[in-house]
Amino acid sequence: MTRGSIVRQVVGFSLPLMLGNIFQMLYNTVDSIVVGNYVSTQALAAVGSTTMIINMLVFFFNGFSVGAGVVIGHYFGARETKRLHTAVQTTMTSTFILCLAFTFIGLAAVRPMLRFMNTPADVFDEAAIYLTIYFYGISGLLIYNIGSGILRAVGNSTLPLAFLMVTSVLNIVLDLAFVIGLGAGISGVAYATIISQFVSAVLTLYILSTSNDVYRLTWNDLRVDRGVLKRIFSVGLPAAVQSVLTAFSNVFVQSYVNYFGSACMAGWSCYNKLDQFIMLPMQSLSMAATTFVSQNIGANQRSRANRGAVITVLMCVGVTAVVALGLFVTAEPAIGLFTRERPVIDFGVMFIRTNVFFLLFNCVNHTLAGALRGRGDSKAPMIIMLLSFVGVRQVYLFFITRYVANTARLVGFGYPVGWMVCCVIEVTYFWRRWRADDAPTAKQLI
Repeated sequence: MTRGSIVRQVVGFSLPLMLGNIFQMLYNTVDSIVVGNYVSTQALAAVGSTTMIINMLVFFFNGFSVGAGVVIGHYFGARETKRLHTAVQTTMTSTFILCLAFTFIGLAAVRPMLRFMNTPADVFDEAAIYLTIYFYGISGLLIYNIGSGILRAVGNSTLPLAFLMVTSVLNIVLDLAFVIGLGAGISGVAYATIISQFVSAVLTLYILSTSNDVYRLTWNDLRVDRGVLKRIFSVGLPAAVQSVLTAFSNVFVQSYVNYFGSACMAGWSCYNKLDQFIMLPMQSLSMAATTFVSQNIGANQRSRANRGAVITVLMCVGVTAVVALGLFVTAEPAIGLFTRERPVIDFGVMFIRTNVFFLLFNCVNHTLAGALRGRGDSKAPMIIMLLSFVGVRQVYLFFITRYVANTARLVGFGYPVGWMVCCVIEVTYFWRRWRADDAPTAKQLI
């Protein structure tokens, strides 16, 4: 990524990544479709309400993954083969340790977190079952995520896509077999998910172990290098803290939604599943920005790194606008994929049509945050996003529900409020960083 057309490099990297993310989203989305149509509305609400709890641990680990990807990308761009090898061994050793820790933490947190969110009694037991099974198998997801992160850091986003295509199809088959064929209910979709994730983890480890490239995983060399680990955490820990606290903030949002009952919870769950698909372009392009910037910073090409970040933002806004318009128009049949119950559909459509176009602000947020992390600057996006997504959002929810009106629409609008504030602050910060490198001309901006 240190030479050639910026647009072609970003598109070539992010397109298979986006397709891969689509298949990864299918895991939980298919779970929701199956339980919504073949189990019950309460089961649909249970799967949806657990997402925020799962994300708290997964997002923390993803922060570690971001840090590892930036460090590996820097070494790869600078052609420092020995340090790259050490970084890969350190990353994988730390991952295996974190898998054990996150399994125990997740299992211990299941019931306390569900109580903290004021989960209704008719949803509580099924949510607890789904979460317990999920956390028993969370190692598969974590190992796949870090392994695919290593591959992406060196510019290979095709193999992670292939693995997700295979395991997503497997997840669908197992969902239908366990729920419809065996009548396993919500337990069935949980088992289908963790089995599929373990398959993707095994495939990723096989590729890393048998590769002849510089990023090969050598089992006899597994160890933790303190210097490399410190570099990974210096980038990844701020991203992890920001993601965890944002996810924890979303747990509060979920508790506000739970107040309106299982139909609203189910509608909110459906909206979030579809919202995640709209987020895919920005997530993929954000990762592309991180890799592009990290490699070019490693090669001491700061001007190219900055121009690539802005071009990626513009691409992200354009793609997301088209997808958002499509979902706004097709909101009702899209929610209808998950359920046939009219109250659930009405809530889901309302949430979509209230929030969907405000995601354009989030394009800027995530892509610029990815670019800043690629530079090794994780603290600034962490602070900006915590201020906006946690602080501003919670103040808004507290004020609006107590002094204006406690309605589902106004609660759901807490997301756009945080997105807009974050966009203003982050654009200002990024512009100052760019000017500190090399003040852009009008021609460079175009």
